[in-house]
Amino acid sequence: MNLLAHIGRAALALFEEVGRIALFIKDSLVQGLTPTIFFRQILEQILKIGYFSLPVVGLTAFFTGGALALQIYLGSSRFNAESLVASIVALGITRELGPVLAGLMVAGRVGASIAAELGTMRVTEQIDALVTLATNPFKYLVGPRLVAAVVTLPILVGIGDTIGIMGGYIVGTRSLGFNGYAYIKNTADFLEVGDVTSGLIKAAVFGFIIAAMGCYHGFNSKGGAAGVGRATTNAVVSAAILILASNFALTSLLFSE
Repeated sequence: MNLLAHIGRAALALFEEVGRIALFIKDSLVQGLTPTIFFRQILEQILKIGYFSLPVVGLTAFFTGGALALQIYLGSSRFNAESLVASIVALGITRELGPVLAGLMVAGRVGASIAAELGTMRVTEQIDALVTLATNPFKYLVGPRLVAAVVTLPILVGIGDTIGIMGGYIVGTRSLGFNGYAYIKNTADFLEVGDVTSGLIKAAVFGFIIAAMGCYHGFNSKGGAAGVGRATTNAVVSAAILILASNFALTSLLFSE
């Protein structure tokens, strides 16, 4: 009976947390994305989330594309199918690895930053001060971050896809002996618009998840510096798990026959 009681308490706590997150997202969409909209805050967040995340996303995509080309070449050489390297690298980067790795890297960088920033504002009562000044914190703090993340993640993923394919091209032509023109032609002939757009759709969803989790955990942090640390950790972990889960769901939805 004690075991069942523990399971029941854990299940109730899980559903309670899911309910809190759902209500927070509802308030964020209803209150944060309706007039008045703070365009200056949105632009600042686009700079923080997008521009400053570009180096880490670019480096991750470049080395992932290079490593993917090496692995596919080693595997395909067993079946004399080396000509498929360029096509599979492009497909793997645009459909899966590009949006997922960019989402995880941005979750680690931006999700933690958002949670720490809002958590510090919560424990130092700055959010309460906004309320006393008749400023809706959802409009001023949450809404701009959601909009910026949804807008910038597809841009980051598009740039990351290009860099990742370039990484595969450099490894393929410099280390594996592929002809540069043939490599690019195979990539262009095999890659379809749907492969790229599916990754961009995923990126927009991942951006919303990152901003929502960062804002939720930061907005509800308590307990001083230790609470801010817990909020930061929870924001990154929850965003990463939801990114992987939603990636599976979106893949099943977008590529179902």
